[in-house]
Amino acid sequence: MRAIAINKWLENVDEISVSDNVPEPELVKGQVLVQIKAIGLNFFEILEVQGKYQQKFPFPFIPGAEFSGVIIKIHPETKNRKLKIGDRVFGQARGTYAERVAVQATNLHPILDGMSFEDAAGLFITYPTSYAALVLRAQLKRNEWCLVHAGAGGVGIAAVQVAKALGAKVIATGGSIEKLAVASQNGADYVINYRDKDWTRQVKKITGDHGVDVVFDPVGLIEESMKCIAWNGRLVVIGFVSGKIEKISMNRVLLKNCAILGLFWGAHYEYAEETVPVVWDALLHLFRTGRLRPVVYPKVFDGLENVKEGLKALEGRQTFGKVVVRQNSSKTDNVVQSKI
Repeated sequence: MRAIAINKWLENVDEISVSDNVPEPELVKGQVLVQIKAIGLNFFEILEVQGKYQQKFPFPFIPGAEFSGVIIKIHPETKNRKLKIGDRVFGQARGTYAERVAVQATNLHPILDGMSFEDAAGLFITYPTSYAALVLRAQLKRNEWCLVHAGAGGVGIAAVQVAKALGAKVIATGGSIEKLAVASQNGADYVINYRDKDWTRQVKKITGDHGVDVVFDPVGLIEESMKCIAWNGRLVVIGFVSGKIEKISMNRVLLKNCAILGLFWGAHYEYAEETVPVVWDALLHLFRTGRLRPVVYPKVFDGLENVKEGLKALEGRQTFGKVVVRQNSSKTDNVVQSKI
């Protein structure tokens, strides 16, 4: 099997290479085998191959987490009557930078009608992260002000769409005119360049000095955001794309009576498993009714050889939405009807 196998920590993603003779995945009870058609890339995978991510895997390992594809084999002891060979699915698994992957059946969803493999490849992490952050953690309410940082990024676009679906008033930030335009196109009511020195004042002005009720931050802008948080506001930490982990002035937490919350969606499968189907039921309903829609970066990278090019574009902040790598064998825009 062709795959990207990591045998040592890399200096940078340029060192990624494809191997032709990686062992095939072996299925165990509860798993199915999926022929991967498209791979969704994530920023944390850049850190993963360099040994800088909080989780470190023994060598050799195949990176990657999100994908879409077709079920080609089901373990005989996998009891899931909803899945069958030939189903178009999307999901999450360890080792998606490969032609095939073994996946827990519980980590799969059928691809909705009208979605391509490319559309579905990057749904499994970004949308539940954004939904859980805004609904489970921040408890965002209709007509509240929501500030979404990096509103053109993978989780950022998802957060903008989710916040609008909940009836919130959304301010999105970005680092360029092009990215601000993307955030506007996906529902942001107002957009602000976070490179502006007075961006927090702009937020205060837009909200009539009220400030924002909720901050969604995958960047590392909590400290600055506390200058424009409303009384009783909630700030949700998603990640640190800026590369810097902040130290917070806790007196502002006291003075604003605000709450700083964390959201690591992957941990819900271990600590709050009962919330997972609730989140997915809500998300799939929003997709079916058109209130959420996948946003794929227009340049889809072809083949495992170009995974590193996709990661470099992601690392250089050249992209918006979800960066996707299409397997060479799946250059097709055909959309097959699938029930869910």
